[in-house]
This record gives sequence, C-alpha cells and structure tokens, in this order.
Amino acid sequence: MSTRTDHGLRIVRLANFVAPASGGLRTALRELGVGYRAAGHEPVLIIPGESAGDAMTGQGRVITLPGRVLPGTGGYRVLTDRRRLARLLARLAPDRLEVSDRTTLRWTGEWARQHRVPAVMVSHESVDGVLATWGLPGGLCRLAADRFNVRTAHAYTRVVCTTEWAAREFRRVGARNVVRAPLGVDLRRCRPELRDTELRDELAGGARLLLVMCSRLSPEKRPGIALDTLAELRRGGMDAALVIAGEGPLGARLRERARAERLPVVFAGHIGDPADLAVLQATADIVLAPGPAETFGLAAMEALACGTPVVASARSAVPALLGTAGTSADGDGRSFAEGVRRLLARPEAARRAAARERAELFPWSRAVDAFLTALDAAPTSPSRTPFPAATDGGEPC
Repeated sequence: MSTRTDHGLRIVRLANFVAPASGGLRTALRELGVGYRAAGHEPVLIIPGESAGDAMTGQGRVITLPGRVLPGTGGYRVLTDRRRLARLLARLAPDRLEVSDRTTLRWTGEWARQHRVPAVMVSHESVDGVLATWGLPGGLCRLAADRFNVRTAHAYTRVVCTTEWAAREFRRVGARNVVRAPLGVDLRRCRPELRDTELRDELAGGARLLLVMCSRLSPEKRPGIALDTLAELRRGGMDAALVIAGEGPLGARLRERARAERLPVVFAGHIGDPADLAVLQATADIVLAPGPAETFGLAAMEALACGTPVVASARSAVPALLGTAGTSADGDGRSFAEGVRRLLARPEAARRAAARERAELFPWSRAVDAFLTALDAAPTSPSRTPFPAATDGGEPC
C-alpha cells in the first residue's frame, strides 16, 4: 500500500449528484475534506460541473469535470465519461478511494480493486427509501434494493453508513464489510445565540408559530408535507407560518399551491451562505424534516445545534439521532402537526436546551476520525467519548 510521507495519504474522493444549490452532501464533502487535511492527508475531490476546473481550496484540491445535467432534478450533474475519469484516477494514483455515489459511480469499485487501491462507498441515502418515494410497491422495493446492495457491497472494500438505520439494508443481505461513521455538525457556526427576534417577526408576519424546512425541493424529500403540516395546524386554530429554504424541481408547484390555498409561506430559495442558514434555523420555533430516505439528516442536526427542535419522518434515520430533542411523525401533515404540538407542549427554554445538548454529541472532529478509521488512515486523535448510541435499538457508533 503506497504512502506519501510529505502529505500523508492521497485520498481521492468522487461524488455525483452535486449542484451549486446542493446542501447536505456538499457540506459533508467540505467538512470531511477540511478534516482530512488537518490530519495531514492529501484529499482530492472530483465532482461534476458545467466545465472543467482544478483549484486548491480549504478542503483540499477540487477537480471539476464536465458533467451532464440530469433532467427533472433541478440541476444535478453526473460524471458520465468513464474513460476520462479512469485516466484521471490513474494519473492521481490514489492511496485511498472514497465514493459518494452507489449508482453511476459503482464501477469505480472494480477500478480500485484492479489497481489495488482500498476503496469505500459512503451510503448517503437508503435505496429502499428512494425507491418507495418513486412509488415502487414495498415488496419490489426490498427485492430491488437487496440485489443492488449485494452488488454494491461486493464492489468496495468497505461500505460506510452514517447510522445503524442506513446499515440495516446492507446487513439484511449479509454484507460483512459495513462500518459506521456518522456525520457531524459545525457547533461554532450553528448556535442558539443566533436567534433573531426581529427577523422572526418579519418572517412570521405576526403569526405566533414559525416553522422552517431546509430541504431540496425534490420528490424524494417530500417537501409537500411541510405545506400539509401548515394547513393542518391552521385548520386546528394555530396561528402558524412557514419558511422554506431550498430549491428544486417541485419549487414552482409548491409556490402555486401556497398561493392557491392562501398559506403564509415564505420561499427563501437556496441560501448559499451557511451563516445565513444558521440564523434562519436558530430563529425558527420548530424545524420540519419530512424526507423519508435520509440516512443522517444534516439540516436537522444543524437545527438542533441552533437550539431548535425538529419533527422528522419516522421512516428516516433522523428520529434516532434526535433523541429527546425532537419527535417523529408519519408521512402526512396531520401526523407532523401532532408532532409540532407535542414539542410546543414542552417549555421553550427546556426544548431549546435539549436540542443544543443533543447536537453537541456530534462534532465534525469525531466524524472525521470515524471516516479516517474506515479508510485505514490514522485519525489525528481518538475521540474523547463514544458516539451516542442510536435510540432505535441499534448498535453504538
């Protein structure tokens, strides 16, 4: 196994489905890259873009290759030129390969095996969950996911799952190369002190309750549930308003529905500055996380760090991460509205303190250590305390 004593290991990282308005994946790639550099390694990220590029950044070297736009995804691009990517990988001569796409880039696992490069695939979404959002019946979902996951697990040295919930679909098919490495949250950028009462009054328009959803507006995220929740609360006599931060292919449809039903919704669009997003999350009374296929939920964790409790889809991994700092709901507006009422029944100071306390268990430093361990690249230092155990009966991280 080759090493580079001047820059540690060269960790080449591949990701598809990245767009300028990407949220969680872009954040995870950035924070891990920064951590790898701090640990003395040489991270190189390869992503699709409109044109070719090569730059040194805080997260290491970022190489952009021309990628095709996937129709109907709101700007997601994918690397489709296998020969060009394979040539680039050969020139880079990675010591480790980290792949954040189990579909169109799965062939890189075989490339790594042929070149004797240890390779990990990071599972960012549940195949079961994504197929279900596309309307595939439950039995077919499981069958298709199992076949797909068997091939994925075989293609890589290790499969990295951010939660026990995410690991279940691989363990179901007997995969033995699955490891846990949760993501993290920026506890300095996201903090309760950012709560802005003047901004809250402006966004709420006089309403007593301000809900916020930070999500890509695409079918697998189920953003329409946020509008369902708002409508249900208002029918029940609660004076509530909603802010939606994010863009995507469902954006126009959601805006039209809000106008037609006269719902008090502010569409903030994609908020590119993470600092501004943190202010919004801290200013909210409750954050909604309706996506059923989330294997971690970075936006939800950032909300907790900002002192804001979360109502999350019971079908996702998020409720196990929330602990007592939030609650879960089924995939409909009525259930989410009930979740909002449960959180509001707690004293505000107590629920906000519980949210921050939970988030403090997930600093990015521990996430970086866990990912470097999965890559067989020595972490900078051992974690001071273990990762918190999942509350759904899963194994400790």
